[in-house]
Amino acid sequence: MIYILYTAVILLLVGCDQLLKSWTVHQLELGQSAAFLPGFMQLTRVHNYGAAWSSFSGKTALLVVVTAALMIAVAYLLIRRIVRHPLGIAAALLILGGGVGNIIDRIAHGYVVDMFDLLLFDYPVFNLADCFVVVGVILGAVYYLWFYEKYDARKKSDASDADGDK
Repeated sequence: MIYILYTAVILLLVGCDQLLKSWTVHQLELGQSAAFLPGFMQLTRVHNYGAAWSSFSGKTALLVVVTAALMIAVAYLLIRRIVRHPLGIAAALLILGGGVGNIIDRIAHGYVVDMFDLLLFDYPVFNLADCFVVVGVILGAVYYLWFYEKYDARKKSDASDADGDK
Protein backbone atom coordinates (compact mmCIF):
# COMPACT_ATOMS: atom_id res chain seq x y z
CA MET A 1 0.00 0.00 0.00
CA ILE A 2 2.80 2.42 0.89
CA TYR A 3 4.39 1.90 -2.54
CA ILE A 4 1.14 3.02 -4.19
CA LEU A 5 1.38 6.25 -2.19
CA TYR A 6 5.05 6.68 -3.15
CA THR A 7 4.20 6.11 -6.81
CA ALA A 8 1.32 8.60 -6.63
CA VAL A 9 3.58 11.28 -5.12
CA ILE A 10 6.27 10.70 -7.76
CA LEU A 11 3.66 10.84 -10.55
CA LEU A 12 2.25 14.08 -9.09
CA LEU A 13 5.72 15.66 -9.00
CA VAL A 14 6.55 14.49 -12.53
CA GLY A 15 3.13 15.65 -13.75
CA CYS A 16 3.61 19.16 -12.31
CA ASP A 17 7.08 19.37 -13.87
CA GLN A 18 5.94 18.15 -17.28
CA LEU A 19 2.87 20.40 -17.24
CA LEU A 20 5.00 23.49 -16.55
CA LYS A 21 7.50 22.47 -19.24
CA SER A 22 4.65 21.93 -21.72
CA TRP A 23 3.16 25.33 -20.88
CA THR A 24 6.56 26.94 -21.38
CA VAL A 25 7.06 25.29 -24.78
CA HIS A 26 3.58 26.29 -25.96
CA GLN A 27 3.62 29.87 -24.62
CA LEU A 28 7.22 31.01 -25.16
CA GLU A 29 9.53 30.87 -28.12
CA LEU A 30 13.06 29.62 -27.49
CA GLY A 31 14.90 32.43 -25.68
CA GLN A 32 11.70 34.43 -25.06
CA SER A 33 10.97 35.71 -21.55
CA ALA A 34 7.75 36.54 -19.71
CA ALA A 35 7.19 38.33 -16.41
CA PHE A 36 6.71 36.01 -13.45
CA LEU A 37 7.83 37.57 -10.17
CA PRO A 38 8.84 41.13 -11.14
CA GLY A 39 12.30 42.12 -9.97
CA PHE A 40 13.03 38.59 -8.76
CA MET A 41 12.37 36.00 -11.47
CA GLN A 42 11.09 35.75 -15.01
CA LEU A 43 10.21 32.78 -17.17
CA THR A 44 12.65 32.27 -20.03
CA ARG A 45 12.46 29.27 -22.34
CA VAL A 46 15.86 27.60 -22.61
CA HIS A 47 16.87 24.17 -23.90
CA ASN A 48 19.65 22.66 -21.79
CA TYR A 49 21.58 19.95 -23.63
CA GLY A 50 23.69 19.19 -20.56
CA ALA A 51 23.36 18.94 -16.80
CA ALA A 52 23.76 21.71 -14.22
CA TRP A 53 25.41 24.82 -15.68
CA SER A 54 25.27 23.00 -19.06
CA SER A 55 28.04 20.64 -17.93
CA PHE A 56 28.32 17.52 -20.09
CA SER A 57 26.52 19.37 -22.86
CA GLY A 58 25.76 17.06 -25.77
CA LYS A 59 26.34 13.91 -23.67
CA THR A 60 22.64 12.97 -23.57
CA ALA A 61 23.19 9.19 -23.45
CA LEU A 62 25.67 9.51 -20.58
CA LEU A 63 23.30 11.79 -18.66
CA VAL A 64 20.39 9.37 -19.17
CA VAL A 65 22.47 6.41 -17.95
CA VAL A 66 23.85 8.26 -14.91
CA THR A 67 20.45 9.69 -13.99
CA ALA A 68 18.78 6.28 -14.36
CA ALA A 69 21.44 4.64 -12.18
CA LEU A 70 20.96 7.28 -9.47
CA MET A 71 17.16 6.90 -9.65
CA ILE A 72 17.50 3.12 -9.29
CA ALA A 73 19.75 3.60 -6.25
CA VAL A 74 17.29 5.99 -4.58
CA ALA A 75 14.32 3.72 -5.41
CA TYR A 76 16.25 0.79 -3.88
CA LEU A 77 16.52 2.71 -0.60
CA LEU A 78 12.73 3.07 -0.52
CA ILE A 79 11.86 -0.42 -1.76
CA ARG A 80 14.20 -2.14 0.71
CA ARG A 81 12.93 0.22 3.43
CA ILE A 82 16.47 1.30 4.25
CA VAL A 83 15.06 4.81 4.56
CA ARG A 84 11.98 4.80 6.81
CA HIS A 85 11.95 8.21 8.48
CA PRO A 86 9.44 10.62 6.86
CA LEU A 87 12.13 13.23 6.13
CA GLY A 88 14.28 10.66 4.33
CA ILE A 89 11.28 9.37 2.41
CA ALA A 90 10.29 12.91 1.37
CA ALA A 91 13.86 13.55 0.21
CA ALA A 92 13.92 10.35 -1.84
CA LEU A 93 10.53 11.06 -3.44
CA LEU A 94 11.57 14.59 -4.42
CA ILE A 95 14.82 13.32 -5.94
CA LEU A 96 12.94 10.61 -7.84
CA GLY A 97 10.26 13.02 -9.08
CA GLY A 98 12.83 15.53 -10.29
CA GLY A 99 15.12 12.93 -11.80
CA VAL A 100 12.29 11.25 -13.69
CA GLY A 101 10.99 14.62 -14.90
CA ASN A 102 14.35 15.53 -16.42
CA ILE A 103 15.09 12.06 -17.81
CA ILE A 104 11.76 12.17 -19.68
CA ASP A 105 12.89 15.37 -21.41
CA ARG A 106 16.32 13.98 -22.25
CA ILE A 107 14.89 10.81 -23.78
CA ALA A 108 12.00 12.53 -25.60
CA HIS A 109 13.83 15.64 -26.87
CA GLY A 110 17.57 15.24 -26.28
CA TYR A 111 17.50 18.28 -23.96
CA VAL A 112 15.77 19.54 -20.83
CA VAL A 113 13.36 22.48 -20.95
CA ASP A 114 14.33 25.13 -18.38
CA MET A 115 12.33 28.25 -17.55
CA PHE A 116 13.06 29.84 -14.15
CA ASP A 117 15.40 32.79 -14.70
CA LEU A 118 16.58 34.66 -11.59
CA LEU A 119 16.96 38.41 -12.02
CA LEU A 120 18.70 39.23 -8.73
CA PHE A 121 22.01 37.73 -9.81
CA ASP A 122 23.50 35.80 -12.70
CA TYR A 123 22.44 32.17 -12.31
CA PRO A 124 21.63 29.47 -14.87
CA VAL A 125 18.01 29.05 -15.92
CA PHE A 126 16.46 25.98 -14.24
CA ASN A 127 13.18 24.07 -14.03
CA LEU A 128 10.79 22.60 -11.47
CA ALA A 129 12.44 19.15 -11.61
CA ASP A 130 15.75 20.80 -10.71
CA CYS A 131 14.03 22.42 -7.71
CA PHE A 132 12.72 19.02 -6.59
CA VAL A 133 16.18 17.46 -6.84
CA VAL A 134 17.93 20.30 -4.99
CA VAL A 135 15.37 20.41 -2.18
CA GLY A 136 15.45 16.59 -2.01
CA VAL A 137 19.24 16.54 -1.71
CA ILE A 138 19.16 19.20 1.04
CA LEU A 139 16.46 17.30 2.95
CA GLY A 140 18.43 14.09 2.40
CA ALA A 141 21.54 15.66 3.90
CA VAL A 142 19.57 16.90 6.92
CA TYR A 143 18.01 13.45 7.29
CA TYR A 144 21.35 11.67 7.09
CA LEU A 145 23.17 14.04 9.43
CA TRP A 146 20.51 14.31 12.13
CA PHE A 147 17.99 11.46 11.80
CA TYR A 148 19.49 8.41 10.06
CA GLU A 149 21.54 7.11 13.02
CA LYS A 150 18.65 7.45 15.45
CA TYR A 151 15.84 6.05 13.27
CA ASP A 152 17.11 3.98 10.36
CA ALA A 153 20.70 2.81 10.94
CA ARG A 154 21.13 -0.91 11.53
CA LYS A 155 22.09 -1.52 15.12
CA LYS A 156 25.05 -3.79 15.83
CA SER A 157 22.68 -6.23 17.55
CA ASP A 158 20.63 -6.45 14.30
CA ALA A 159 23.64 -7.40 12.19
CA SER A 160 24.74 -10.98 11.69
CA ASP A 161 28.31 -12.18 11.34
CA ALA A 162 29.53 -13.99 8.21
CA ASP A 163 28.21 -17.36 9.46
CA GLY A 164 24.74 -15.96 10.04
CA ASP A 165 25.12 -16.08 13.84
CA LYS A 166 24.24 -13.13 15.99
